[in-house]
Amino acid sequence: MAQISENKVVTITYDLSVTDENQEKVLVESAEEDAPMVFLFGQSGLPEEFERQLDGKQAGESFSFSLTPEQAYGDYDQQAVVDIPKNVFEIDGQIDEEMLQVGNFLPMADNQGHHMQGKVVDIGADSVKMDFNHPLAGMVMHFDGKVAAVRDATREELDHGHVHGEGGHHH
Repeated sequence: MAQISENKVVTITYDLSVTDENQEKVLVESAEEDAPMVFLFGQSGLPEEFERQLDGKQAGESFSFSLTPEQAYGDYDQQAVVDIPKNVFEIDGQIDEEMLQVGNFLPMADNQGHHMQGKVVDIGADSVKMDFNHPLAGMVMHFDGKVAAVRDATREELDHGHVHGEGGHHH
């Protein structure tokens, strides 16, 4: 039976909980059997410690581990919350009110062209406050789950650095 290792396609189901300010575990995400998480081990972009915890496991094995902010998405950085002039969001002189709503995540790019997701936190008269922290930054993450499948990656998946899935190639 295949073990999780570099360049294997891994399918897992899990519950992800975080510890809130009252030290209570709160469920924030689930990957169930009908919609599991599938990734290319070693090239997933997931936190290194997440992959380390799964390394060597086989299909059918359960896992339970926690990641500190340092092992995952870092501490919450107040400097990653910034005010952006409202005119940045104009397209042909108009602001898309559907898009620009508190709580929405918007694709943005910095001055160097680096792409990132920002969460709209507040909308003022002339500016928009956005939070560029990862949504799970500063949180202890608890994973409880099971390895559903492990297989060799195809040559195409290795060349592209990601899983193509049952429907084949999706970009």
